Amino acid sequence: MRKLLWAAVRGWRGSPVCKSCALRRFSIQPAQQKKIPNRYLGQPSPFTHPHLLKPGEVTPGLSQVEYALRRHKLMALIQKEAQDCEGVDHTVILLSNPTYYMSNDIPYVFHQDTNFLYLCGFQEPDSILVLQSLPDKALPSHKAILFVPRRDPRRELWDGPRSGTDGAVALTGVDEAYTIEEFRHLVAKLKGESSMVWYDLTKPVHKELHSDYMQPLAEIKARSKNHIQGIQRLVQNLRLIKSPAEIERMKIAGRVTAEAFIETMFASKSLVDEAFLYAKFEFECRARGADILAYPPVVAGGNRSNTLHYVKNNQLIKDGELVLLDGGCESSCYVSDITRTWPVNGRFTKPQAELYQAVLDIQKSCLSLCSPGVSLENIYSLMLSLIGQKLKDLGILKSSVTESQFFKAVRKYCPHHVGHYLGMDVHDTPDISRSLPLQPGMVITIEPGLYIPEDDMNAPERFRGIGVRIEDDVVIAEDSPLILSADCPKEIYDIEQICGRSS
Repeated sequence: MRKLLWAAVRGWRGSPVCKSCALRRFSIQPAQQKKIPNRYLGQPSPFTHPHLLKPGEVTPGLSQVEYALRRHKLMALIQKEAQDCEGVDHTVILLSNPTYYMSNDIPYVFHQDTNFLYLCGFQEPDSILVLQSLPDKALPSHKAILFVPRRDPRRELWDGPRSGTDGAVALTGVDEAYTIEEFRHLVAKLKGESSMVWYDLTKPVHKELHSDYMQPLAEIKARSKNHIQGIQRLVQNLRLIKSPAEIERMKIAGRVTAEAFIETMFASKSLVDEAFLYAKFEFECRARGADILAYPPVVAGGNRSNTLHYVKNNQLIKDGELVLLDGGCESSCYVSDITRTWPVNGRFTKPQAELYQAVLDIQKSCLSLCSPGVSLENIYSLMLSLIGQKLKDLGILKSSVTESQFFKAVRKYCPHHVGHYLGMDVHDTPDISRSLPLQPGMVITIEPGLYIPEDDMNAPERFRGIGVRIEDDVVIAEDSPLILSADCPKEIYDIEQICGRSS
């Protein structure tokens, strides 16, 4: 890359050229930054929210250069994919999310499609991002264009300000911006045999924009030799490896969530409503700067912790019961996902402590495997073996169980995987195989659990109705893993010290 850039800086004939112009040629930094309009846009800007964004940032902590570099990398991947397609123009199209409504004209809080957001940082609905190869220039050179809702004082009175074309260019650093209605002119140019379109047909994120523009184009391209190619796989390959700036965002999300857990543990008491702990957890996240919760949390007392996705959170937790809280927040587009289990009265019973310590020991062993070259599938295999041994030690699984029955029995008491990828989404990059060897910059969760339903007559009575899961967020590094959730207590002594202060 350095040699390439130096050649660009020297110019095609060896004469020096402007470095910033050379960088533009290779599309790794935005055009000369335009002044942010002195008004509110459709999202925070350095002008209106200087407490959140520094000059040149599109979203907190992420600059125009970072977003431009992502687009450059995507077009470089397309260059590799399309090596045999000479004389073809390439156009990448990503749709934003629409606004969803809970009833009539009452909207849900808008949340942007994360692939779209990853490549430009623009957080308004009903928008389109286009990356287009340049005539007479090789990929990854390209032009970035946003098509956005036009300014409309009548709608802005109700829905809030829109960025408009000038705001979109100034804030995001894309090359050009037009109103969404003008997208039809671009679509008309993509119908020919010399245009290859990269767009995800199978699951369009904006049904109206898809039916208005992309479905008719897809029907035409289906009859040509240049069919529409999917783009999600390539974007997910980029999203899998986090940049230093992304990891800093995830550190913040992890710290905020860990502090919220501590405060929620501290507020626990005998006979507490799950809804109260839910509200406490959300409040503590939001009070520390989180934008929203990353997902509806599991706040499961007693036997309800054996329902993996229990989210009703409407029952009383009795004295002597454990509560399993699986929760996370979203902060500046990046999320956390942490689980802790603790006694609401501040003291583990002996059976609870036995089961909890078994899970904690397993989790620590799994964390020690989080290094480059190992896969999530490898760690999962270790987890299953360790769970099986612990189940035998606890008397839940008979020592005489055959090898063929062993893993079936283990999966009965832990029916989920050891973890998943984490990033802008909770279950991030879902199309990436968990058999892929881990690399520095990947972020994963490690979350073993043991679940003993109260009606399991095969388990010792003292363990029935107890469910335990312990989950941490982990950045893969060259030397040792970075635990983003390290501030969240999980040792029995530490948990009892915190919970005991409230009783």
